[in-house]
Formats: sequence, structure tokens, C-alpha cells
Amino acid sequence: MKKIGFLSFGHWSEHPAYQARTASDTLLQSIDLAVAAEEIGIDGAYFRVHHFARQLASPFPLLAAIGAKTNKIEIGTGVIDMRYENPLYMVEDAGAADLISEGRLQLGISRGSPEQVIDGWRSFGYAPKEGETDADMGRQKALEFLERLNGVGFAEPNPYPMFPNPPGLLRLEPYSKGLRERIWWGAASNATAIWAAENGMHLQSSTLKYDENGKPFHVQQAEQIRLYKEAWKKAGHAHEPRVSVSRSIFALVNDRDRYYFGAQGNDGDSFGNIERDKRAIFGKSYAAEPEKLIAELAQDEAIQEADTILLTVPNTLGVDYNVHVLESILKYVAPELGWR
Repeated sequence: MKKIGFLSFGHWSEHPAYQARTASDTLLQSIDLAVAAEEIGIDGAYFRVHHFARQLASPFPLLAAIGAKTNKIEIGTGVIDMRYENPLYMVEDAGAADLISEGRLQLGISRGSPEQVIDGWRSFGYAPKEGETDADMGRQKALEFLERLNGVGFAEPNPYPMFPNPPGLLRLEPYSKGLRERIWWGAASNATAIWAAENGMHLQSSTLKYDENGKPFHVQQAEQIRLYKEAWKKAGHAHEPRVSVSRSIFALVNDRDRYYFGAQGNDGDSFGNIERDKRAIFGKSYAAEPEKLIAELAQDEAIQEADTILLTVPNTLGVDYNVHVLESILKYVAPELGWR
């Protein structure tokens, strides 16, 4: 059994073939898609966060709105770039969104990825300390975020406050109990997956990772997941670890599916450089008639290791078509693979 969610990058463009042509379109359609996905039995609605781009960027208003209009679907991110964040403000935003959804927030964070502008986090007022990299800064912010989510008081109260204070040091409010145990780390390397386990975060592994040994993508990703699980066990955390992998998977069941995605099923893993000199491997897309799709997915070692699958969706094609994409996986693929 696996949880099945969708992951939307939240693109919009004035392209005549797109259903999402404005930011408003994308935000409102994201809410509608989450509501519809819950109705057909999808387990999670996740959203990517990109700054300085015509894509979703500010996750908490969207997550709170979805939380208010749904009842059981998990809602989350994949991922928030911590280089851009104020960890304390983020604790408040995340706590509010989690309370509105009654404890359904599954928040994916990361130290960041290649971005649209040069050092965009500097425009937000942040810079690494002397001797640190921006990646160091992102990880330090993540650790501070985790620490403050514990709900332990740390701020000295004003002796003459506007309102009476409870005794002792003050914590950030609103506090949402249990949220600390629902934070995920997006890891592109084996080392950062181990680091995530050591710090008690669940693991999100995307459709790309650093190429660390030349093996096929799904094999490298499966190795990463096994290292993560070993590190989690060694750390002795009280709660159970979770692992998600992202995949582009399309069951070709009608002519429209074949028109949009028929050619994608013929590709394989690809390689490229991200962040200048770091070689990365990108996993293939899966697109085929259900019987062939099932056979291919059964060979994906990383999917076998994960408990959650995030299906990347073409959000610009509109809510109805995306519901069809998700429903096709639930109907034709998931039962045959034992995911349901």
C-alpha cells in the first residue's frame, strides 16, 4: 500500500493552449484540483515553490485555503527553499495553516535549488555568514525552524506587556502540536538524505539527484532511500520515517493522452550540470498504455522503497484534465501494482 499524491509546479502563461494564464487562475485552480483530488481518493496535494517566476511562490495562503475546503487530503510543499525564509515567521505561518487543516500539513523544505535569478535570497535580505555558503545558510535556517516548531519558550517576556503573559519564556504562536514530526527534507544527494534522517525529517526525493555512481536513476535513488532508512534507525527517533518519490506518470487511455504525452514514454534517464559543476541525473518520464506502464513501473526500485508517490501534474492543462490523469492512475495502474 502506498499513498498517492500530486505535485504541481503551478505554472501560468498567456499561451493560448493553457487553461492557467494568470496567477489567479493557477491559485484558484490549485484549490479546485485539491478538492477534486480528495473526492476521487488521492491522498496528498503538494506544491512546488519558486521565486521570481510565473509559478507558485507563497505556499501558506494556498495551503490554508485548501485546508479550509478539504477534510482529509494531506497538503504540503515539495519544496520550500529555506534560503529565502525567516524561520520564525515561517513557524507562525505553518502553525496557522496546520491548525486550519486540523493537522494535515506535510511540509517539504530544502536548502534550495537552481533559481531564476542570481542569489535571489539576497533580494529578500539574507546572506550567508562569513565562511558559509548559501547551502549552509539554508540548512541552518532549517534547523532553527525545526527547533522553534517544538513549542518550547525561548523569548524573554516584556515586564510591561500589552496583554498578560503566561509564566516563563514565550514561544511562537500559534503552536500546532505534532507539526514538527511532519517536516520533510528534499535531498539531492546521499549525504543530505542521511542528514535529514539524523535530524528527524521525512525524505522527499525528486525526479533528479546528483549522479554519485553512474547507475540508473531509480537505482541511485533506491540506494539513497536505503541509506536514509539506515540513518533513521541508527538515530533512534520515536516516530516512523516516511519517504516520497516524485514521478511523471501518464496512463495513455485516450487520444488526448497520446497527443499530449505519447512521445514522452520513449525517453530515458538524462544527465546535466546543475549549480555549475555538479553533475545530476534526471529520471525518465513514464507514459504508456496501462499494461506496459504497469510492467515498467514494477521495475522501478525507488518506487518500491518509498511509501508515498507524488505524481507531477501538467497544471496548465486545467483541472478537469488533471483529474482525468490522476483518476487513470488510480483506476488502471495503482491496483495492479499493489499501491491500492
